[in-house]
Amino acid sequence: MSAMFRSFSVFNYRVWFIGALVSNTGAWMQATALSWVVLTELTANDAAAMGVTMALQFAPPLLLVGVTGLVADRFDRRRLLVLTQTLLLVLGVAIGVLILVGAMTLPLMYAFALALGVVAAFDNPARQAFVSDLVTRENASNAVALNAASFNGARMIGPALAGIVIVAVGTGWVFLVNGVTFFAMIIALMLIRTHELIPRAKASGASRLADGFRYVGRRPDLVVTFAMVFLVGAFGMNFPIFASTMALEFGQEADGYGLLSSILAIGSLAGALLAARRDRARIRVVIGGTLLFAVAATVSAAMPTYWTYAATLMFTGFAVVTMLTTANGYVQTTTDPALRGRVLALYMAILMGGTPIGAPIVGWVAAELGPRAAILLGAAGAFVAFAIGATWLIVSGRLHRHEEKRFRLTIDETRPLRVVPPEEFSDEIAGTTPIPLPQSGEDALVGRSRSAG
Repeated sequence: MSAMFRSFSVFNYRVWFIGALVSNTGAWMQATALSWVVLTELTANDAAAMGVTMALQFAPPLLLVGVTGLVADRFDRRRLLVLTQTLLLVLGVAIGVLILVGAMTLPLMYAFALALGVVAAFDNPARQAFVSDLVTRENASNAVALNAASFNGARMIGPALAGIVIVAVGTGWVFLVNGVTFFAMIIALMLIRTHELIPRAKASGASRLADGFRYVGRRPDLVVTFAMVFLVGAFGMNFPIFASTMALEFGQEADGYGLLSSILAIGSLAGALLAARRDRARIRVVIGGTLLFAVAATVSAAMPTYWTYAATLMFTGFAVVTMLTTANGYVQTTTDPALRGRVLALYMAILMGGTPIGAPIVGWVAAELGPRAAILLGAAGAFVAFAIGATWLIVSGRLHRHEEKRFRLTIDETRPLRVVPPEEFSDEIAGTTPIPLPQSGEDALVGRSRSAG
């Protein structure tokens, strides 16, 4: 099996991947319908209301980060995911029924958006960390990238299909279809061979919610990564607002909006598959992907027609998935296994938790100044994120001029990271002795993770 698909050699991962692909397709259908019903049925093209809806969905992961991360670390993730997926199924079906009977209102949709956010706050870190239960550490980065490929492969199908269903029979049916697709993930979780799951480190302390924060605080590379992810997530990843308002500006209906999301996914899928080919996740790719996203978003804001705008979305999707998939893989493969759930919960909280801050602002800008101004605001956030990453490379001494070629810059990936002294960190994380950070950069970081996992 080729290096790109090496995780498929594991039975549990194959089952997980298939279930996730079906479920993700339904999730993208629901996300498209949710944005469209708020924008066109519950309001008169009010992008600000759409921003509030997104904020309510993404606020819980930020507010509940300590609790959700601890739950992902301390409880059986497979059973936890069965519970969260079942609850998401029920909520989706309820929304669909209320829309079909004409009982849905904007305040009620806000309440459902908040409920979806609360469940997702527990689902996301458990789902991200569960990948490390399915495959060995040397395949973790590949598995994360293939997950992104599944997510974005579904994104190619789901939004376009949702647009067709909305035009044909109405938005309510989209939510019911999504409810059916949840069974694929639930069945996959039931089929997983529990005896083949990778043993994971246990956290023995009952009051160690702060360990994840303390760990990240002693990792400058993670602090920089999280800062970049926050800015891009808060201001640059409001694609439902960007695509729906641009579709209306170009005179398109729901199917035109759905097609934009699917075209975005073409580039996203390419970025995910390219990430799957890499042997490991590198922070320099995160920084480069951020710059590419900023440039692509700036160009897309200037496009004069629907199809030229759609074409730029492929580059936007490629850039943002390259950045986020690499960031996710870097966090997973360089984090102490006993803290992975809490660190990933913090990562997801920062990625998704930026939306409650950025989405209302972006929605207001789109409503008052137009969608192009909103896209430029997202690009500006990405440029700032790139500046943070590039500055860290320079200040940390990792970026320097090539010894022989005058105008060529090189990045030193072997420069030591700061080691966390045992006395500064909890000795209850792994149950016995603390695991300090290695001294030889990314290579040693990955090597230590493999030996520990």
